[in-house]
Amino acid sequence: MTELLQWARHHWRRLSHGRTQGEDERPYNYASLLACGGKSSRTPRPAGKHRVVIPHLQCFKDEYERFSGTYVNNRIRTTKYTLLNFVPRNLFEQFHRAANLYFLFLVVLNWVPLVEAFQKEITMLPLVVVLTIIAIKDGLEDYRKYKIDKQINNLITKVYSRKEKKYIDCCWKNVTVGDFIRLSCNEIIPADMVLLFSTDPDGICHIETSGLDGESNLKQRQVVRGYTEQDSEVDPEKFSSRIECESPNNDLSRFRGFLEHANKERVGLSKENLLLRGCTIRNTEAVVGIVVYAGHETKAMLNNSGPRYKRSKLERRANTDVLWCVLLLIVMCLTGALGHGIWLSKYENMLFFNIPEPDGRVISPVLTGFYVFWTMIILLQVLIPISLYVSIEIVKLGQIYFIQSDVDFYNEKMDSTIQCRALNITEDLGQIQYLFSDKTGTLTENKMVFRRCSVAGFDYCHEENAKRLESYQEAVSEEEECTDTLGGSLSNMARPRAQGCRTVPSGPLGKPSAQLSGSTSAVGNGEGSGEVPHSRQAAFSSPMETDVVPDTRLLDKFSQITPQLLTRLDGTAQSSPLETLYIMDFFIALAICNTVVVSAPNQPRQKIGLSSLGGMPIKSLEEIKNIFQKLSVRRSSSPSLAGGKDSSSGTPCAFVSRISFFSRPKLSPPMEDESSQMDEIPQASNSACCTETEAQNRAIGLSVSSAEALSGPPPLASNLCYEAESPDEAALVYAARAYRCTLQSRTPEQVMVDFAALGSLTFQLLHILPFDSVRKRMSVVVRHPLSKQVVVYTKGADSVIMELLSVAASDGTNPEEQQMIIRERTQRHLDEYAKRGLRTLCVAKKVMSDTEYAEWLRNHFLAETSIDNREELLVESAMRLENKLTLLGATGIEDRLQEGVPESIEALHQAGIKIWMLTGDKQETAVNIAYACKLLEPDDKLFILNTQSQDACGMLMSAILEELQKRAQVSPELASSRKNFPQPPDAQGQGRAGLVITGKTLEFALQESLQRQFLELTTWCQAVICCRATPLQKSEVVKLVRNHLHVMTLAIGDGANDVSMIQVADIGIGVSGQEGMQAVMASDFAISQFRHLSKLLLVHGHWCYTRLSNMILYFFYKNVAYVNLLFWYQFFCGFSGTSMTDYWVLIFFNLLFTSVPPIIYGVLEKDVSAETLLQLPELYRSGQRSEEYLPLTFWITLLDAFYQSLVCFFVPYFTYQGSDIDIFTFGNPLNTAALLIILLHLVIESKSLTWIHMLVTVGSILSYFFFALAFGALCVTCNPPSNPYGIMQKHMLDPVFYLVCVLTTFVALLPRFVYRVLQGSVFPSPVLRAKYFDRLPPEERAEALKRWRGMAKVNHVASKHASQSAAMSGRPTPGSSAVLAMKSATVSTVEQSTRETALDRGCSEPGASKMTGSSAS
Repeated sequence: MTELLQWARHHWRRLSHGRTQGEDERPYNYASLLACGGKSSRTPRPAGKHRVVIPHLQCFKDEYERFSGTYVNNRIRTTKYTLLNFVPRNLFEQFHRAANLYFLFLVVLNWVPLVEAFQKEITMLPLVVVLTIIAIKDGLEDYRKYKIDKQINNLITKVYSRKEKKYIDCCWKNVTVGDFIRLSCNEIIPADMVLLFSTDPDGICHIETSGLDGESNLKQRQVVRGYTEQDSEVDPEKFSSRIECESPNNDLSRFRGFLEHANKERVGLSKENLLLRGCTIRNTEAVVGIVVYAGHETKAMLNNSGPRYKRSKLERRANTDVLWCVLLLIVMCLTGALGHGIWLSKYENMLFFNIPEPDGRVISPVLTGFYVFWTMIILLQVLIPISLYVSIEIVKLGQIYFIQSDVDFYNEKMDSTIQCRALNITEDLGQIQYLFSDKTGTLTENKMVFRRCSVAGFDYCHEENAKRLESYQEAVSEEEECTDTLGGSLSNMARPRAQGCRTVPSGPLGKPSAQLSGSTSAVGNGEGSGEVPHSRQAAFSSPMETDVVPDTRLLDKFSQITPQLLTRLDGTAQSSPLETLYIMDFFIALAICNTVVVSAPNQPRQKIGLSSLGGMPIKSLEEIKNIFQKLSVRRSSSPSLAGGKDSSSGTPCAFVSRISFFSRPKLSPPMEDESSQMDEIPQASNSACCTETEAQNRAIGLSVSSAEALSGPPPLASNLCYEAESPDEAALVYAARAYRCTLQSRTPEQVMVDFAALGSLTFQLLHILPFDSVRKRMSVVVRHPLSKQVVVYTKGADSVIMELLSVAASDGTNPEEQQMIIRERTQRHLDEYAKRGLRTLCVAKKVMSDTEYAEWLRNHFLAETSIDNREELLVESAMRLENKLTLLGATGIEDRLQEGVPESIEALHQAGIKIWMLTGDKQETAVNIAYACKLLEPDDKLFILNTQSQDACGMLMSAILEELQKRAQVSPELASSRKNFPQPPDAQGQGRAGLVITGKTLEFALQESLQRQFLELTTWCQAVICCRATPLQKSEVVKLVRNHLHVMTLAIGDGANDVSMIQVADIGIGVSGQEGMQAVMASDFAISQFRHLSKLLLVHGHWCYTRLSNMILYFFYKNVAYVNLLFWYQFFCGFSGTSMTDYWVLIFFNLLFTSVPPIIYGVLEKDVSAETLLQLPELYRSGQRSEEYLPLTFWITLLDAFYQSLVCFFVPYFTYQGSDIDIFTFGNPLNTAALLIILLHLVIESKSLTWIHMLVTVGSILSYFFFALAFGALCVTCNPPSNPYGIMQKHMLDPVFYLVCVLTTFVALLPRFVYRVLQGSVFPSPVLRAKYFDRLPPEERAEALKRWRGMAKVNHVASKHASQSAAMSGRPTPGSSAVLAMKSATVSTVEQSTRETALDRGCSEPGASKMTGSSAS
């Protein structure tokens, strides 16, 4: 033992001293890649040279100033501006916009005397107004951040003062690197600090990371090795060590470094020793740590990427049309320049028109035309809508306000509503074509309930538990009503102390710290974090999850595990004890193979000694130990274990027990790949299960003796609080507790389990090998308290566990034969569980000899202490351990569908959205969930892609594609000739198709050679299910579809493994479920339930797209219509750049008089009510096809603007032709008529006029007249030599003026009005037909909607029969004749039933045309 201990010390010192400051660091974290399937949510910053942290003490003063004193302090500033740099920096940022630069160029150009068109001040006014509005908005937002930063920086914590020799109150902003900080229970950690002391007897500190990642379950952090054994609090004055660690980076899952003592001995540091800023101390009285990262160098602040910015599809389209407007402007200016040059050429000899310069030089017509070109640029500048971008921002803020105010999105249980995190892509919600969804926690509740299990080859149905689930009403449960509520005010951060936190007595180092005052939500807002709940409840602990009813037969067998039974067994025992031991090991594995944190709120935690055995009879201990040794050796597949020595005499065993730092737990996200469940699938009957079990009993020859059912869990168990990192782990622990195998406590060194009649069993915890997406399993290595042997308990996906089982021995020994039988039966049970939609999990074990364990430990120690490729080496080490396993059994966990998921998916399908399910579950489970949530229909043709090679994958896809094309009557040649992945014919014509592809085949399909074929295949399928998909594959699929099909994509998920998929999609939606807030923080929108997605897309998405697209078109229309008035006037003034309108009126016309109505329209317009949009999801298709804003629509709008401007100019022109009115008197009716035309044009386009619309419209007209009257009365010499004095006053008394305005408005708007009337009556669009429903009484409306849906079903049936008939050899058949007859009857029936209104006549025409088209095919 001494030699081995010296060997370990020697290698530890050699490896730790070999760590130099110049060593290269990995620029990314492999563990984070495993958790996210290959890509982390944010690329970690590469670490440069190491950081040296010197304690902030007097004895280290010089060294501290050289190292730690150079680092930033803990003050944070999330604001962008200061008082000094606000104006220059804001202007600099605003002039990054091309439109602002364009108008700045015009302002500068207008200062050139030769091309001056307006007064210099007037030209500056639009730009100044726009810049001012945006600057005010930015300033208010920055001031809000400043107030939050101020509150956070002034929070109080306890910092050790080297002058006063005690802990004193100090503001967070004054904390520096190297400071010692003392925190009490429920306090928030102010900076990243290494944990040096904890009042917990095991050196454990429990933290809640909800302020960082949103997860409310507790996590453990450990005191630095060597400080755990201290009886008293660490004294900073006696601290003589220094810390060397990696440079600041944003990788939350990695921390590398070492603590070097004065004697040059080094102790390794990991993330388990690091307390991160923003987390909260829980269930721990007090902790002491030393700050290593402060302020903006903390990991929380480095992960604060600020608000997300995406450019919407509509905005990109608008930018393109702005360029068309620029081209139109250039053409108009060239026309003006050319016209002015020609005009001057005609009058070249007339001095009245061609005035020479003061020096007598005459400017040539060509040069004058060049000057006029720039003058026209200034004059017609309004053609480019400078106010459009400001209006779009205001409209989007209004849209977001109404979305967040929708009470239908409010979740009462979580006290949360929708979050709009991206402010500039609301209109994209109305154009989604592909939806990619996670399954667990997104479509399901993520509330895992232990449903069935298979142990030693026997299936246990748990029928009583199934009946409990069926009768369970979650809404009645009081505990479920008391779920977490999110806090949102700055005054709610201070919390009462938890019951488990005792008052810390005052000691020599200072008084206990007071409760923090301030705001946890402030921390979240300042650091990009989530909000923290006011009252914390253990995650995954609803009664539905915790109250497991044991299976009667399994309980009978479990009750046989007693000390008396084990003492009666001898070494010749065969079947019965083997099954009994399997059951015992199975439940032990469920209880300890996890990372669940156990806490007892009302009792102080006590450390359980390794010798403690609870209520075990001491007299039978040795006999039980010998039996376990014999049976374990006999079951083991390793021949070296046959001669295993007693643990008390084995040197490796003693050596391992002395090295406590090897038992360092590694908290990990548990099984993310295992499958999931739905409760709609009927369960097997109890009699069938019992019959199968009895037959298996007879086959193996086991007899089951009846025994009394065990009583419920011990009283202490009901008070235990299990803090699990995933619902899977919690469900298994609660299942084990239901069978009196209760997890009592967990420390870094040991796990205590109360095992029914055997009493308390304390397992020495040697290692935890965490779950990752490569291995798809987790393991714990323990020393069994009875056999004293090293046992590996493993749980994971059946696809990997089955491959790691030991192979049957060639001699056909009885245990090996039974293991093969158990394996075959368990596989059948797993397949049955998956078909029922249950999440499946395999449980196995392995017994190691001390020699084997010591050999593995040597290699694992090298992996743990390495710097380069440390994570990869740890994975390889784990895979060397997890082999030759013995299968114990399997579990089936139920995960119910969320409320409203089937209805939502059906509505989204009807809306034309193709839905893909991307999940890590088994194929059978994923397919069953797809059927349950109506992603797949019972009559869908299902194709499965599951191949083992890339060539086979390509051939199978070709075969499936050929079959689909045959069903759709499309030849392969024609299909292959099409480009850009055309959509197949209407799915209703040939029946729906679904595609299922496994993770391995998906890897082949994503290869560049098969991508096009794979995408073409998926376009023919209405639903695609990717099972066993890794997080990296999810993001690659979304990226492939988005980039190659050029469609709008939406990804929705709830966990960290969905982050990459969410960020790749055009719109990412996070579900704030039970797996933390990582997905929410990476998303554009956050909802609490999947069913909210239907209203978000079908209602608000449709509204936002319709409103914004029409508003943008209206801006182009009104600018072109008004600017053309100036352009037509140039034909009558020699293209001189003169305006018939006063410059002030010209500027205010677009800036003030016509700016508010379109903004109100963009915020409040509702073409169809929310109820109708939800009842008729097919209305959403108009947004997918961008029907409101097509290129043709844009040009038609411009043509209409040209027509209206011609009418608006020439009606007054011919009215006043031959009169002696001046230029402004002629321009005044033009302005007035243009204002009326433009505003009434918006009234015609509005589908829902409210009093707000009318108020704003009338207000704009009145403001124009008020300004014109005031301007004409007061401004005598405002714009010399022009004089607008008294013009409006004269016109107000002239009847001709009113006649001109009315006639001009009528003639200009008549075509638009007639078109809208005809569109609404003769050829209405589906949206207009649906709009009519909103005006009907409730009874008639319901009947009209019923006829609409009924006609759609008739069309579907007729089209389906027509396709089937046409697919039969192409000859006329009686079937096809029947179909044609049915179509005729359908058309006549529809026409007869819809003669009441013009709306319904419009409804019949598409149906008839569709059916006629189907028959033609």
